[in-house]
Amino acid sequence: QLRVVESGGGLVHPGGSLTLSCTASEVIVDNYEIGWFRQAPGKEREGVSCINRFNGNAYYLRSVRGRFINSRDAAKNTVYLQMINLTPEDTAIYYCAAARRPEADCSSAVEDYNYWGQGTQVTVSS
Repeated sequence: QLRVVESGGGLVHPGGSLTLSCTASEVIVDNYEIGWFRQAPGKEREGVSCINRFNGNAYYLRSVRGRFINSRDAAKNTVYLQMINLTPEDTAIYYCAAARRPEADCSSAVEDYNYWGQGTQVTVSS
């Protein structure tokens, strides 16, 4: 069974940057789409970004567009979420997840993903 593991969370000041990593136990190119999600205290989990398993194109939540970059290293079965200009509103537990769906476009819906990591905490505070 596929496993995904996140790393790279931490505490950062407003305006700072972090890069999260998500490493899969199997080959992801052409096989699995990878999504990044986050859940803030008292809020529902939301899709932040996903990456198409065929062409590597990424989708972004509107509030992070222009600040987050989702990329993958096929040779390492790893997906990265580069986050810049972070704000306190970005504070949350960040999860990566994998899905194997027939659709070509990646999904930002929680219910479409079957394989979840344990999450990594991102705290943006002065």
